[in-house]
Amino acid sequence: MEHIAEVTGHWMPTVALRVDVAGGETAALLLASSGRVRGDADLVFHRQPEHPSRAVRLGPSGLEIDLAGVESEVGRIVVACSSGHGAFEAVPALGAFAPDGAAVLSYTMAEPVEVPAVALGEFFREAGGWKFQALGQGYGAGFAGLVEEYGIEVADAAPVRGGSLPVPLTGVVKVPGQEPPPEGAYVPGLYPPTERPYQLVEGWDFGPVFEPFTAAGHGHDVITVDASVPPGPVLVELAHEGEGYVSLYPLDRHNKDEEFLFASPLPDFRGSRVTQAPMGRPLRFRITATNRWQLRVKPVAAARRLQGTLYGYGPEALLHTGPGVDLRVDFRGDRNVDGGYVSLHTFEVEGHDSLPTDNRFLLSDSGSLRRTVPIPDGPVVVRYYAAGTWRLTAKELDS
Repeated sequence: MEHIAEVTGHWMPTVALRVDVAGGETAALLLASSGRVRGDADLVFHRQPEHPSRAVRLGPSGLEIDLAGVESEVGRIVVACSSGHGAFEAVPALGAFAPDGAAVLSYTMAEPVEVPAVALGEFFREAGGWKFQALGQGYGAGFAGLVEEYGIEVADAAPVRGGSLPVPLTGVVKVPGQEPPPEGAYVPGLYPPTERPYQLVEGWDFGPVFEPFTAAGHGHDVITVDASVPPGPVLVELAHEGEGYVSLYPLDRHNKDEEFLFASPLPDFRGSRVTQAPMGRPLRFRITATNRWQLRVKPVAAARRLQGTLYGYGPEALLHTGPGVDLRVDFRGDRNVDGGYVSLHTFEVEGHDSLPTDNRFLLSDSGSLRRTVPIPDGPVVVRYYAAGTWRLTAKELDS
C-alpha cells in the first residue's frame, strides 16, 4: 500500500448523495466497527452493483449513497477506483452532490497516481452525523490488494474487462491472524465456513437438533445425506455460483423425484427451505447445476428469525416465534430473471412433527413491489420466495 494524500474531515449532510468518481472504475466498501467488511455483500462494484440494504448502489449517474439509510452496523464507507492497468490516465477525483444537485464535496488527488487502484476517501460516522475524509491510498497490487486490505478474499486475481476489477470473490471475510479453514470445509465463492449459531428457544421445538451436513460439487449429481441427520423436518440451504440454472429434488424411496425444493436461473443463487428427512432411510437429493454448488442440511432452528428488518437475496425459510406481526415486503424484481416472481406462505407448526401440507397463502406477484401482509402468532415457518434482492420488516401490532 502506498500513501499518497491526506485531507482533514468535512461534515456531510445526512441525505442521499450522488458521488461522481473520475479517473477509473468506481467501487465502495461498507465497513463495520472492526474496519473490515462483514462479508462479500459489503463490496459494491460493477459485478455487484447494489448493497442488500439498498443504501449504496452504482446507478446510471454514479455511485449513490443514502447516508440516512445505511445500516447502524456500518461505520465507514470507503470509495475506491481502479484504472485496470498501471498509472491512471487522469488524476483521480471525487465529487458529491445533494438531491437538489448542489455540490457538497469536491476532492482531487494532488498528484498523478502510478498504481492501478486507489482508496480515494471515506464517509464515516461521528457524533451522530457523517464526515468525509480523503484517504489517497494507492495499491500496487491493484483492486485485489485494495479489497483484501478491508477483509475481502479474492479467489482469482486475474483481471477482467480489460484489466479492471477482479472476480470472483470467495465469500470469506479475512480476519487478521485467523488460520484458513481446512481444505474441503467450504466451497470458495459460496457459503462461508462459519456456521450461523442456532439453539432451541422458548416457543420453538419444531424439528430435531443435529450437527449440520455439508456437500459440495460441480454440475449434476445425486447426494446422500449422512445418517447422522435424524428423521423429521430439516432446513436445506443451497448455493450455486455464477450464471446458469440450478434445481434440487428430494428423491423418494423408489429413487424418483419428489416436488422440487429449488428451480431457478437466479445468478449466484442462494436459497433455504424446510423439507422432511424420512424415517428408515437416508435423505437423498438430485441436483442439476451449471456451475459449482454447495448444499447444507441443518436444524430448522438454524433459520433466521422474522424480527426487525431482514435483508436477503432469493428464497428463504424464516421462523416466527412470537405474537402476530404485520410484515412489510419490499422487493426489487427483475422480470427477465425467473419472471421477477415473489410469493409468501406461512405454516403453523405447533403440535406437528412434519411441515403441514395446509398453509396460509399471503402473497403472489411479480416485479418490484411494496406490500404489507399479516403474519399469525407463532410458532410459524414462513416460506418466502423472491427472485432477487428483498427486505422484510416485521412490525408489532398495536395493543
